[in-house]
Amino acid sequence: MAPAHLMMNIFFYVTLFQLLINSAVSLPLCTNSNAPVTPKTPLVFCSYNGSSCCDSTDDSNIRKQFESMNVSQPACASVIKSILCSRCDPFSAELFTIKTVARQVPILCNSTVSSTNSYCETVWDTCQNVSIKSSPFSPSNSSNKLTDIWQSRSDFCNVIGGSSANDSVCFDGEKVSLNNTTNSTKSIPTGMCLEKIANGSYLDMVAHTDGSSRAFFSNQKGQVWLASIPEVGSGRGLELDESNPFLDLTDEVHFDTQFGLMSIALHPNFAQNGRFFASFNCDKTQTPSCAGRCACNSDVNCDPSKLVGSTASQPCQYQSVVAEYTTNGTASSRASVIPTASPVEVRRIFTMGLPFTTHHAGQILFGPNDGYLYYTMGDGGEGDPYNFAQNKKSLFGKIMRFDVDNIPSESEIASLGLWGNYSIPRDNPYTEDKDLQPEIWALGLTNPWRCSFDSERPSYFMCGDVGQNEYEEVNMITKNGNYGWRAYEGTSIYTPDSSPGGNTSISSINPIFPVMGYKHTDVNKNEGSASIAGGFFYRSTTDPCLYGSYIYGDLYAHNMWAGVETPENSGNFTTSNVTFGCAKDSPVPCDLVPGSELPALGYLFSFGQDNNKDVYLLASSGVYRIVPPSRCGYTCAQETRTVGSGSNPSSPSSPGGSSANMLRGSCMSLLLLLLLFIGLGYY
Repeated sequence: MAPAHLMMNIFFYVTLFQLLINSAVSLPLCTNSNAPVTPKTPLVFCSYNGSSCCDSTDDSNIRKQFESMNVSQPACASVIKSILCSRCDPFSAELFTIKTVARQVPILCNSTVSSTNSYCETVWDTCQNVSIKSSPFSPSNSSNKLTDIWQSRSDFCNVIGGSSANDSVCFDGEKVSLNNTTNSTKSIPTGMCLEKIANGSYLDMVAHTDGSSRAFFSNQKGQVWLASIPEVGSGRGLELDESNPFLDLTDEVHFDTQFGLMSIALHPNFAQNGRFFASFNCDKTQTPSCAGRCACNSDVNCDPSKLVGSTASQPCQYQSVVAEYTTNGTASSRASVIPTASPVEVRRIFTMGLPFTTHHAGQILFGPNDGYLYYTMGDGGEGDPYNFAQNKKSLFGKIMRFDVDNIPSESEIASLGLWGNYSIPRDNPYTEDKDLQPEIWALGLTNPWRCSFDSERPSYFMCGDVGQNEYEEVNMITKNGNYGWRAYEGTSIYTPDSSPGGNTSISSINPIFPVMGYKHTDVNKNEGSASIAGGFFYRSTTDPCLYGSYIYGDLYAHNMWAGVETPENSGNFTTSNVTFGCAKDSPVPCDLVPGSELPALGYLFSFGQDNNKDVYLLASSGVYRIVPPSRCGYTCAQETRTVGSGSNPSSPSSPGGSSANMLRGSCMSLLLLLLLFIGLGYY
């Protein structure tokens, strides 16, 4: 058995390591995991009337708590009030560190600069001998004075205080304000260079979970292939055998302009369990297993027999389906014989009848932190005449969240009114809003087309949402977030042509407006239309000047954008239109738009990302990958000619070495070194 002091050392350093790697700032978020909003009614007690985590009820409760403490000393009373009101701060989730241990008080700034008093020291100096009834600083709320619990100011600040470094969040008595400086070494790219690696037309791409260079590609007809991706700069194309699909669902999938195999997803443990998921549309007049409950029903005051504008020959003829399949053989096999999945469903996860033939999205993806399956659903029809997106009992215009690892019995499914074989995660927002259907994670969306989690900051869940008449938007999705449609399109009030399903009062919602987007008048002036394709945060070092940018584009492929968050972790983005070209040494030659050097992409369906974090464009004319800008003659000050593969090293000279990455790398090295010393007996 290891000596006690050795075990204490190990515990200390592991704990230190965990604290350090989790210190990177995330998006403003409240302690209940919701996004901050502007209160409908101004707060009277706490001065957080901009973006806030409190409403008037919270404000009143905080005032009652403060008054019950009966703090007689004015200076200390002011300090205690500011600490209690910090729960209203947009960064309260970080201040109270709810992801590790819930705190009664926020992390107080504890400066390491000797010439400057920290706020933690100010709190101690002001309140150390003041009686505080039901003190939030006391674990049992029984002690009245700080000196009853701690012997000194340093003891107090070691427990209550936290770092006041630029990349951390701590409370200094005022609303949290992040460092507004940006990375001055980041160069603006003069253009984005692409290479074409395949001619096929694919709608979705998902990297294999085994960390290899393999990825799955699917087309709208219903076929899925497992392909090998060549290294950047190798001169080779995508290795994909179209005659040998991994999964063929063409007998089940209804394929048309608005219908087909919409998305694929791998279980996080796919390499071990072989669980594969597909989201597609079917026609119940052609496929008996397609039948499901119509989403236009009495639950949402909608009569499918009276629908106007549906082109289906019968109500809810078409369905949206999520189904589970399994591999034949070993999912992680790298043998010459590619494993396949049986087209026979293991389980029907979800089925819902569609009242209209448009706006049914259909992407599925697993959350990187929680392992739950997220499912996007559009509003069900052009203009959302039945106002489904704001109807909390309807699943249209929503992002849903399922637990597919815990499947309830058939009787439980029926009693709970579920739409298939899944259970509801316990922290879905219906527990806080009883009007919500339990499947719903976020609402108020038009037609979310392609969402992704940032591989470096999983709390950043980004969705491109197709607009109606004027605006295409990128939304940052948070728990119970309401993104405004159809009360709003973008930031503008939307007036529907018809509204048989009623309207939502503008004053009744707190919409979360887009963080990026573009107007229809700004693009495709010759085409006369626009449709967004959401993308990814670029985390590869292949193009260093794009690192950290959110890349997205338009279906008509004449425009692409890079959104840069300034400052980091603020939720404020500045976007720029990105010129793009095709490398002359592309493995598959690019066709060009007549009279220009612009690659003829055709229609831009989706973006993809591999295990090296390289980003791909899935277009009607083929598969393209972002490669070093110099291959197209573009300049990037940070590019080195050694950039070849899509590996993602983090070093001070590369954008991969962001503060968070460098911190993690340093901490990992420190931990390994300490454990080595421990193993050698130096501790």
